[in-house]
Amino acid sequence: MSTATICSWNVNGLRATIKAGHFGQWLETTRPDVAGLQEVKATPDQVPDEPWTALGYRCWWHPAQRAGYSGAILLSKQEPLDVRIGLGLEQFDSEGRVIQADFPEYTVLTAYFPNAGRGIERMEYKLAFYAAFLDHVNGLRSAGRNVVFMGDFNVAHQVIDVARPDEALKGTGFLPEERAWIDRFLAEGYVDTFRQLQPDARDQYSYWDAWRERRARNIGWRIDYVMVNEELMPKVRRAFIQQDVFGSDHCPVGIELETG
Repeated sequence: MSTATICSWNVNGLRATIKAGHFGQWLETTRPDVAGLQEVKATPDQVPDEPWTALGYRCWWHPAQRAGYSGAILLSKQEPLDVRIGLGLEQFDSEGRVIQADFPEYTVLTAYFPNAGRGIERMEYKLAFYAAFLDHVNGLRSAGRNVVFMGDFNVAHQVIDVARPDEALKGTGFLPEERAWIDRFLAEGYVDTFRQLQPDARDQYSYWDAWRERRARNIGWRIDYVMVNEELMPKVRRAFIQQDVFGSDHCPVGIELETG
């Protein structure tokens, strides 16, 4: 048996992360088999010196129509059987949020779930995205596919997933209606790999506000996930958060999956 390392990272501006050397160092060190990047805030012509090409990765982009906003990238060492860009729904696809790649044993999706901010309209948009995404992965699963979906979900699920829950409730990202969608994914047969394998792990966060040195003090949130359908979970050998990787206000998360 062999294993595949599958990682997700909200890079919050790919060009800056590359320029600072963080992205290339991470890719060279971790060498994921598949990597999903969110909030790249760039288009292919703006990243001419791709640091992944020399390492043997293929790349697929889903940039947002709005310049300098959102956007996703999928990197893979193995040539996928098929790649799909977006969910097929214009209101979401215009913001560059989802890339899907089919491999022989599983389908991988990288997704950048919307941030509701403080507006009611964006909250409605965010919850509608959750519903559309769940319908999509349920369709894949009904067709007999194992699925791995990962990304910045923009919500902390449990109290253990946020350093200051009372403070978090004053904004979005930890509201009951947002957290209920993680419950919904779990109820429909998907598994939060990190929490499943490390149920009592505390102070394990993937995002930190940039102000007041919150990362240095580890005042953070766990809002980046790798989820799999429950039938695939027995093949997940490890789930991890790379809190020592810098270059963004998020850090990479990932799994090691038994293959072959």
